[in-house]
Amino acid sequence: MGGRAPLDGGRARCAILFALTGQYKIVGGGVDSTPHGAAITARALGVKGPRGWAFRDVDVAAPPGSLIAVQGPSGSGRTCLLLALTGRMRAAAGRAEVAGLPLPRKMAAVRRVSALAHVPGVAELDASLTVAEHLRERALLERRFNGSPRALLRPRAERAAERRSRVESALAAAGLDPGALPGGEDTAVRRLDRLQALRLSVALALIGEPRLVAVDDTDLKLSPAEREQVWELLRSLARAGTTVLAVCSEAPRDAVVVTTARAARDAGADTTKGAADAFAEAGRA
Repeated sequence: MGGRAPLDGGRARCAILFALTGQYKIVGGGVDSTPHGAAITARALGVKGPRGWAFRDVDVAAPPGSLIAVQGPSGSGRTCLLLALTGRMRAAAGRAEVAGLPLPRKMAAVRRVSALAHVPGVAELDASLTVAEHLRERALLERRFNGSPRALLRPRAERAAERRSRVESALAAAGLDPGALPGGEDTAVRRLDRLQALRLSVALALIGEPRLVAVDDTDLKLSPAEREQVWELLRSLARAGTTVLAVCSEAPRDAVVVTTARAARDAGADTTKGAADAFAEAGRA
């Protein structure tokens, strides 16, 4: 990508391409070509830290391609639930299944089919890097850790074209046009506004074509108009077949709503400390 702005032509085609090539599931040795996300179910799920429960007794039932809103006040275990359902935090109680994979037994497999977009302290943008550097880094990481050995045998030009296509598709799906930024794709992240940064985080998550995308603090520090833009973005991802899990303080009416406030209240007075402790343990799960 270098220092040149990405080609603007074909963004609509990229958006369609992303919708058509979202994620496919293997059925009986074959491939079901219907774009789909990950179904999520949970029963009496709970995460506990050294000083108490972050949340407990949470139920979830969402089909593939759902927009799931995790609603609750700050400190109620919302982020812990998001991390637990993406295989990045171990549940201490209850059971859950994501894309047919049981948690916590298949945490690594769930991590491979899910991606985090903007989760403070876990998946954050680097303010010192440019938009292009973030995109290039993510594309290289996807090739290194999620690419197939057979793909490495293909001509370099073909592999580079595929990477560009993935990046362009992800940007189109996230509604971010680097060419419209003040410095083009060489704009430093520190110069992005909150909405632009969120769109970039979503685009980075989409490069790996996950079945589940998780977004934390969806409506934090946004105006009502900006919040509606974010929700419309997340709806569009769900309509294209990707399951979306979004943490918020107030959920839209058309979302599958999971509330952590009651779960936190039932867990006891130490919930905030428990959530912080459990969050600190996320890397050890």
